[in-house]
Amino acid sequence: MNKTVNINLAGVFFHIDENAYTKLQHYLDAIKRSLTNTQGQDEIIADIEARIAELFNEKIKTDRQVIGSKEVDEVIAVLGQPEDYMLDEEIFEDEPVYNKTRSTGKQLFRDTEHSYVGGVSSGLGHYLGIAPIWVRILWIILTLASSGAFILIYIALWIFVPEAKTTADKLSMRGEEVNISNIERKIREEFENVSGRMKNVDYEKYGNQARSGATSAAKGVGSGILFLLNIFVKLIGVLILLIAGTTLIGLFIGLFTMGTFGLIDAPWTDYIEMTAIGAPLWLLSLLAFFAIGIPFFFLFILGLKILVKNLKTIGTPAKLVLLGLWLLSVIGLAVIGIQQATQRAFDGEVVITETLPVTATDTLYLAMQSNPKYTSGIRRGGVSIKYDENDNKVMYATDVRLVIKSTKDSLGRMEIIKMADGSDFRDARDRAESITYNTTFNNGKLYLDSFLTSPLQNHYREQEVRVVIYLPEGATLYADSNISNFHRSSDYYGNILNYNTEGKYLKIIENGYTCEDCEEEDGDWNNDSWEEDTEDPIEENGWETDSISGEVKVRLDENGIQINNRNSDKIRINKNGVAIQKT
Repeated sequence: MNKTVNINLAGVFFHIDENAYTKLQHYLDAIKRSLTNTQGQDEIIADIEARIAELFNEKIKTDRQVIGSKEVDEVIAVLGQPEDYMLDEEIFEDEPVYNKTRSTGKQLFRDTEHSYVGGVSSGLGHYLGIAPIWVRILWIILTLASSGAFILIYIALWIFVPEAKTTADKLSMRGEEVNISNIERKIREEFENVSGRMKNVDYEKYGNQARSGATSAAKGVGSGILFLLNIFVKLIGVLILLIAGTTLIGLFIGLFTMGTFGLIDAPWTDYIEMTAIGAPLWLLSLLAFFAIGIPFFFLFILGLKILVKNLKTIGTPAKLVLLGLWLLSVIGLAVIGIQQATQRAFDGEVVITETLPVTATDTLYLAMQSNPKYTSGIRRGGVSIKYDENDNKVMYATDVRLVIKSTKDSLGRMEIIKMADGSDFRDARDRAESITYNTTFNNGKLYLDSFLTSPLQNHYREQEVRVVIYLPEGATLYADSNISNFHRSSDYYGNILNYNTEGKYLKIIENGYTCEDCEEEDGDWNNDSWEEDTEDPIEENGWETDSISGEVKVRLDENGIQINNRNSDKIRINKNGVAIQKT
């Protein structure tokens, strides 16, 4: 059994067996000998060791796994032997070394060497193959168009995208293969940049890379298809990133700024509290933010991972914390939703009966009335929040329904039915009792409130008022036009008042009325007045009419329809079909 040696490569500890360690040591010694009298020798050796450590990390699965000769051979195969590029330099001394460089997939890094803030724009420029200035201009445009929201996306990229610190990172950022030759070349280029000899080398280097890329693209359709697929995947990543980022920004602004911390006093927050079950708005906002925002946060990370292969992970503890917050938020919202449903499970009502001093010989004038302190309009349907005479918030609703019925009693009466939902019968009844509704009767005129009010702390639980007026048979009703919205669609409740009968004198009869000042064709209305055995006048005598000029006559009888034209044909339509008689 071989001995195990602990080594430190670029600050990372590895367990390696003795034979593999000897082979790795000989390899590093050969590299050092090949770099004798080379400018930047120490930097090149440090970057090569960092690259070896990175490759070892990719091959081991556990911290205790021992590096063997197989792993060392695979690393040497990736980096190459020192003799390979030494021979190339001797033969092609005047030719640029980077002509042999193979292009690999680019990785997204932050290029802090050519940055103004965090290196995000210059790193994206390398990744997309465009000048960083265009990326910076795009950031400015998007930031201005989104009122500064894209700054958060820039900060997120700054946090999660790693910086290109080592030479291997800088090569990966440009899509170049990370081997000894390229590492040495990159170090030399950096020294040449310091001495002012970078400019011409850069032009030739990028020109050669462009020619090499064009040649590689033309070699096969497969490379083109892979390129298109890669672009498509990147576009999906950008789309996911934009959707998730925009959603997170909207949630942050909408759920935290408005109402949660009181930074903006939005009027609709009162309506949320009015319909809620008593849970504070800030708690609902936090639960909704975590329940919706955490999945979109992971979508945001997914979009970044599609774009950045070596993206820093947020760590397992952070993932578990976010997962726990999400589960608690979903459970909390579910509990609140169930409680909200149980708050409306039962309905209760309170009936108040009042005598109306209206006899069979009296006339009742009926109208709806509003309260100018609340609103001047009179219309049914709707809930809002108003202030009462003591400047206290109250729930203001116009869910008032009017029903007119006949009675054989000598005096009329009025039933005010207050209704509401609750978690049980008692709760529903208590909410119904808390409804405030007023009526006024004076000199044969009855005024009904077009609204109801209830304390805001009772919340909205389908509070409603139904007013049923019983009038003695023989009494006369004159209804104002403003009641039309309140008695419409009340047939289910036995309402005898027809639509469009407002503003007319109606004499109450059993289950109906007769109109005293209607047109003759309007006739009377009675629920029991329709006789099924009424004979059809068309069946008895038929029906005939002339056109204005008298040229065309149309007759409808039991034999069908006959159309006569004095100057042309006759047409008869019956059960046998259509017959045309030429004249």
